Amino acid sequence: MTAKAKNYALLIQQAHSLLAGETDLIANMSNLVALLFHGLPNLNGVAYYRFKEGELILGPFQGKPACMHIQVGRGVCGTVAQTRKTEIVANVHEFAGHIACDAASKSEIVVPVFKDTKFWGVLDLDSPAYGTFDEVDKKYLLELAPVIFGETANLRQETQHH
Repeated sequence: MTAKAKNYALLIQQAHSLLAGETDLIANMSNLVALLFHGLPNLNGVAYYRFKEGELILGPFQGKPACMHIQVGRGVCGTVAQTRKTEIVANVHEFAGHIACDAASKSEIVVPVFKDTKFWGVLDLDSPAYGTFDEVDKKYLLELAPVIFGETANLRQETQHH
């Protein structure tokens, strides 16, 4: 197990412990983004975006002020909302239509979030370094993202939504 995977395994344990017994979604999202922001290296932003009325709307986040509304198909988050599949972007400047909420961001990962098999939104992580994210991040973030609902079925859901 790599150092990155070990760190994620610890974060998963911490997330379950931190959110155990709490049913308030905003409280859970707030604590999970704080845990990720402070528990993962090289981040300058972590945000949940909720899919409501056909667009993504900013939820709890850590980092500089973020875009509040993102249209489906626009930027990395909007692309994930459209495809329901994770996007790992090594260089955001090479991603067509990238939305720069923080000019310091250089790489990004966005994972889809499902609740009861229904697309709910996305979890967005940004880094001030190029090439920060990989398949290890994808694997663990897909597991962490739905912990806010008290479930861990997110990984299964991404493969079922084409």
